[in-house]
Amino acid sequence: MRAVEVARLDLADPDLARRTLAVRRGEGIHLVYLDDLSTDLAADWLRERRRRWPQATNPHLLITSQTYRHPASPQISYCAMRAAFDQIGLLPRQVQADRILDEARETADPVHLVRLFGIHPGIAVKYVHAAHPDEALPRIR
Repeated sequence: MRAVEVARLDLADPDLARRTLAVRRGEGIHLVYLDDLSTDLAADWLRERRRRWPQATNPHLLITSQTYRHPASPQISYCAMRAAFDQIGLLPRQVQADRILDEARETADPVHLVRLFGIHPGIAVKYVHAAHPDEALPRIR
């Protein structure tokens, strides 16, 4: 997921019972399947959000002390999201690229990457080529 997609998430987007996260992309919804760690972290955040801001009126999943009761209900700012990443010395896009590359190492299947991450087929092939430079895949036009 891109940082802007994370910022747009609403409280209704995670479905912890089904272990999914509905991500709005353009006119459609991309369903992200959550692993055990991600499901646990999402549940922990929802509990913390309710504990810290029980009167929150902002419908976004991620909120801050400045946005939880803001009349305009804004999404979390990129700067607020970046603060968490700055603590570990990474950019959000680096985490995304690393995650896609790791999956490409495991599967070597560009179609799987397209379905899992919602990326363009040409980008998926580039990740597979980077993960498996010794194996030639046919070019996608």
